[in-house]
Amino acid sequence: MVATPIGNLADISLRALHVLQLADAIACEDTRHTQALLRAYGIDRPAEGLLVVHQHNEAQAAQSVIGRLQTGQRIAYVSDAGTPGVSDPGARLVAAVHAAGLRCIPLPGPSSVTGALSVAGAVASTPDAGGFLFAGFLPSKRAERATAVQRLASEPRCVLLLEAPHRILDLAQALAVLGERRVTLAREITKQFEEISTHAAHALGAWLQDAPQRIKGEFVVLLHPTAVAQEQGAEADRVLRLLLAELPVKSAVRLAADITGASRNALYERALELKQDHDSLSE
Repeated sequence: MVATPIGNLADISLRALHVLQLADAIACEDTRHTQALLRAYGIDRPAEGLLVVHQHNEAQAAQSVIGRLQTGQRIAYVSDAGTPGVSDPGARLVAAVHAAGLRCIPLPGPSSVTGALSVAGAVASTPDAGGFLFAGFLPSKRAERATAVQRLASEPRCVLLLEAPHRILDLAQALAVLGERRVTLAREITKQFEEISTHAAHALGAWLQDAPQRIKGEFVVLLHPTAVAQEQGAEADRVLRLLLAELPVKSAVRLAADITGASRNALYERALELKQDHDSLSE
C-alpha cells in the first residue's frame, strides 16, 4: 500500500519510488492519473502493467490481484492521492489479501488527515482530552447531515471531517449549531493555494463566502475538543502530578482515575510520560 502525494509532487518518498519501479504490476484507482504520476518521476510502465482497482470494482479486482500475488508477483497499490484505504479505495483489497493468507505492507507517506492534525493544534496531550475521531465525509442529504452533526456535538474529542468544495458551504451551515466551538479548515493541503484557518463554528459560513477562492479545493475540517473535555483533561493531569509526587505510578494512576473519572489507561500512559520527563531533568 503505497502513499502518494496529495498535491506537491516532491512529497513522494524514496521508498515509494523504489517500490513503484520494482513492482511487477501496479494496482491503482485510475490508470490515467497513475500513469501521469509515474511519468512525472521518470517511471515508464506499460499499460498492461497497471491494474484498475477502484471503489466500484474493488471486491472483484482484488481476486485478480490475489491471483498474481499467489504466483509470486509483487504488486503495489496506489490511490489517486494520499494513503490508500483512508477515505480512498484499498481497504477491501487489503481485507481480501489478508483473508487469502498473504502479506500486505504499508509504505507510509502523504495524508491529509495527519497533515491537517499536525498544524491545527487541536489534539490535547492531557488524559481523556487527547486523541481524535475520524468521521470522514458526512451524509450529503441535509437532514441526515444535521443528524450526524448533532451526534458529533456531544463528542468531546477533536473530530476530523473531509469535504468537497461543492458541499463545504452546506457543511458550514450545518456546523453553525456548534456555536463557539473552534473549527479549523485546511484547504488544498500541500498545493499552491493552501490555506489553513480557525474560526468559531457559527462564523464559518461568513468567512468562506467573504472571498470566492475560499470555497475551492478539497477540505479537511477539524472540530476542536470541547471546553469541557479540555478542562477535565487538565484537572486529571493536575491530580496525577500531585499523586505521582508521593506515590508509585500504579497507585497514583488508580487514585487519579477514582478521583477524576478519567481513563486509567490514558492516565497510565501520561504518568509514564511525566516520569520520563522528570528522570530526564534529573540526569
